[in-house]
Amino acid sequence: MKKFILGGVTTEVQWSELQRDPKGVAALAERGDVRVRRRDGASLLLVNEDRASSAAEGGAVAARALRNAFAHLPPEDALESLSEEFPWVDVLPAAERTRFATDFVRAVGASAELGQWSVLAQALVEWRATAAIHTDPALAEELSRPLDGDFGPVPTPDSD
Repeated sequence: MKKFILGGVTTEVQWSELQRDPKGVAALAERGDVRVRRRDGASLLLVNEDRASSAAEGGAVAARALRNAFAHLPPEDALESLSEEFPWVDVLPAAERTRFATDFVRAVGASAELGQWSVLAQALVEWRATAAIHTDPALAEELSRPLDGDFGPVPTPDSD
């Protein structure tokens, strides 16, 4: 079965097919990505190392170009560009919008350099949550007020 994802063709096989015919599945991976479906876990993705390295390098170069482009844009133009992609930015207060733009560009750069796009994903989750809070003025005010008093010791996080 072939499916189109991320601009390319991905062939899907079952785990049992990989076990039964590893050379055949490896040959498929030479032509494109192969998603290996498993019943008892998340699917695996077999990717040719050359393509993965090229994608990582391309991401890093694109992130640097984006950082440089945003550095040369007037702040309002950068914000307008980001708010077209992320319309929830419009509900952030003006000062927060500027901080979002800065955080976004830095998270893109860090993600590309580390090869861990979870950095960018986490920044977006956090900023989207911040925007959601600002849609409720009472909640935003409650969460923004200073805390008074000692709330006791902080419990140790679970080690799960």
